[in-house]
Amino acid sequence: MADKHYRSLAKAISYRITGTVSTMLISLLVTGKVEMALSIGLLELLTKTSLYYAHERIWNSLSFGRVKGREDYEI
Repeated sequence: MADKHYRSLAKAISYRITGTVSTMLISLLVTGKVEMALSIGLLELLTKTSLYYAHERIWNSLSFGRVKGREDYEI
């Protein structure tokens, strides 16, 4: 079974929210500047969401590590 594009996108967004909050907190601790932390977080959010989405779609197109599901019902 393959994931739909919107599922990959939703996963990418939810994953990146977690990662971006982490990056912004670390940036704030390192720089001590809220504006700098927000800028770094926004840039990281955009680039890594795009990379994750592409990564997810590539893996979704591969058969590596997948097995065909059993049919629940046969006639």
